[in-house]
Amino acid sequence: MPATYAHKKQQLYLVLSGIFLVNALLAEIIGVKIFSVEKTFGLSGNLTAGVLVWPVVFITTDVINEYFGRKGVLRITFLTVGLILYAFLVILGTTKLVPADFWLDLNKTDAQGRPFNIEFAYQSIFRQGLGIIIGSLVAFIIGQVLDASVFQLFRRITGSKYIWLRATGSTLISQLVDSFVVLYVAFYLFGNWSMAQVLEVARFNYWYKFAAAILLTPLLYLAHYGIDRYLGPAETTELQEEAFVDESV
Repeated sequence: MPATYAHKKQQLYLVLSGIFLVNALLAEIIGVKIFSVEKTFGLSGNLTAGVLVWPVVFITTDVINEYFGRKGVLRITFLTVGLILYAFLVILGTTKLVPADFWLDLNKTDAQGRPFNIEFAYQSIFRQGLGIIIGSLVAFIIGQVLDASVFQLFRRITGSKYIWLRATGSTLISQLVDSFVVLYVAFYLFGNWSMAQVLEVARFNYWYKFAAAILLTPLLYLAHYGIDRYLGPAETTELQEEAFVDESV
């Protein structure tokens, strides 16, 4: 085994994990906002803001799964869940701090001179309800476990061929569950949404993820090309075989 193999493997997993973690955390934080697709892009429907960066998580998940196997995906998934919980606890802690009087005075009006309560705005944006946190994390874990498992199932069937099939197929199946679970738990069980609203937003979220998974397929192949060149033919083969064997035991 070449001397650079361990170093390259470690660096690759570190970079992919960093991309995965940052985008997953961003998606959780900004996911509290529901925006109008019609007023923003001219298309009918509503989306959670978090879905805008989820395609990056999809791609990164599939690349990690391809080169490090199911255990590699689950390792960074559970680490990310722990760090997201930590981030929410820190944010929750800051909402309990008493605001400084001069800070409130300096920000008592907006740019147009209208009355503005910056503490209320801060609380509204950062203090997400317990239901949203639980719903998003439950959906995230279920989606990632399902994605990793389906990906490896397709890999056993197709071998090293048809990257697009196992990547796109695993994403479409896992996100069908994820898109519904997060909204159902967060906004139906713990919130005030009707089931019709949950189904409407979940349906549009899923079709967005469906389209993103298809359109980003070339990026997946580009990532594979770059990683294969980085690792080299011998290292790539050994790494993929190691991941495959690891998933078969």
